[in-house]
Amino acid sequence: MADRDTIVSFTNSFLDSGNIKDASQNGLQCEGRAPVKKIAFGVSASLECIRRAADGGADMLIVHHGLLWGKPVTFAGPFKRKLEALFASGMSLCAWHLPLDKNPAVGNNSTLLRMLGAGKLKPFGSYEGETIGFSGTFPKPLAMGAVAAALALKLDAEPLCFRFGTEKIRTVGVVSGGAAGMFGQAVTAGLDLYVTGEVSEQTQEYARETRSNFIAAGHYNTEKPGVTALAAALEKKFKVKTEFIDIPNPA
Repeated sequence: MADRDTIVSFTNSFLDSGNIKDASQNGLQCEGRAPVKKIAFGVSASLECIRRAADGGADMLIVHHGLLWGKPVTFAGPFKRKLEALFASGMSLCAWHLPLDKNPAVGNNSTLLRMLGAGKLKPFGSYEGETIGFSGTFPKPLAMGAVAAALALKLDAEPLCFRFGTEKIRTVGVVSGGAAGMFGQAVTAGLDLYVTGEVSEQTQEYARETRSNFIAAGHYNTEKPGVTALAAALEKKFKVKTEFIDIPNPA
């Protein structure tokens, strides 16, 4: 058993939340009971995720996309129902957004690169003043198809590929989620491939015009790695049970 506030304090420090500019209110978003025997983890604080975590006996739910984003919210409709479910369960809700994207140990982007077998990781990708992604290098060049196949297998995804650059991939940049607009930074950096979650209408032709490679593996899917890596780290640190609430989402 661990203490709620100790877990929150440690994770804030571990992810350096206080020094990262973010629209998300990172850390504790809804206070539940203090003793924590089990932590559930999910990508987003959907009503389905909250209910499954509660049904599984979790004392705390940790997500990447929380409920508080720096602007007033009316307690009505789906938002009200999420709060009702949280209050009824007695669970705490915590969220870490950009801090979990950019962390070199358990972040979405660094973890995804290591899953693909890349090394020599370096911070990459500027978003509103924060460098939130990573680039990496494969020990031996991989075929574009092999990288896509690895993403499909490891993330349970259906990657969308634009193959207009080199067929052999040595260097790759990763910024998870909705970061199609940062594709140009990978091109400018001379990377062989850019991987993110979502695609924009103009992405295909930009890839063609710049003779570059792009893969979108799903916003949800590219943000599972950091959540599950954080779960493993907190389970080891606090000796608590953990469970990943997977709610497959192709978007």
